[in-house]
Amino acid sequence: MNGIVIVAIVFGSIVTLAGLICGTVLVLVRMRHSGLSAAGRSNSRDEAKMIQEIFRGLEKMEERIEALETILMDRHDNKGDSR
Repeated sequence: MNGIVIVAIVFGSIVTLAGLICGTVLVLVRMRHSGLSAAGRSNSRDEAKMIQEIFRGLEKMEERIEALETILMDRHDNKGDSR
């Protein structure tokens, strides 16, 4: 059961990272195609802030996932020691 949870956490991390990379590429493409008008720059700044917030949130989530993996591995190791 723990193996399934660990695999789900790892693949969830990979999917999240892939989404972040794709989102960043899409924003970069949109920024490149948008004009340099004041409204375009304002929208670009807002999008950049939003992407930074998403990135920070994903970094925090990655830290939590690593902590969960550590906890699961410690539990697994402790069960092996008691037998």
